Amino acid sequence: MRFLDLWRWVGVCLLLALVWQVQAWRYGAQLERQAAGHALALSQQSQAAFAQQQADKHKRLALEQQLSANDQHHAQELSDAQRNQAALRDRLATADVRLSVLLDATDTASCAALPTSATPGGVVHAATRARLDPAHAQRIIRITDDGDNALIALRACQAYVQAVAR
Repeated sequence: MRFLDLWRWVGVCLLLALVWQVQAWRYGAQLERQAAGHALALSQQSQAAFAQQQADKHKRLALEQQLSANDQHHAQELSDAQRNQAALRDRLATADVRLSVLLDATDTASCAALPTSATPGGVVHAATRARLDPAHAQRIIRITDDGDNALIALRACQAYVQAVAR
């Protein structure tokens, strides 16, 4: 009987070793499936992150191009305004153009009025006008130049903020 007990004991040990090995194989296969699932999930996440990065890059490039176009437009607008202002200053300096103001017709103490007769290229409003001193006219033009430049700069800033806020 001892011999049979020994064989039984060896058989049980072999059976336990076989069961242990099968469990190890099953556990290893389960770990491999989990690892493959995690690798697939990581791959999908990295692809989604890359796609998002590309979309952000395209948005940034489009915004940069739009801002560059806006900068060029506003620079051109500023240049045109400065050119027009310089031309007006030159015309005032050469007496091609004279600035005048309307006088209150009821005020008898006002200074000598300009004639209201029609001049070539002029419009008569049938009101008494007084010519401004050229130095005062130049100061007025400088003030309006500064105001025009400020408005152009303000529009450029507003366009920049609107473009960035989108």
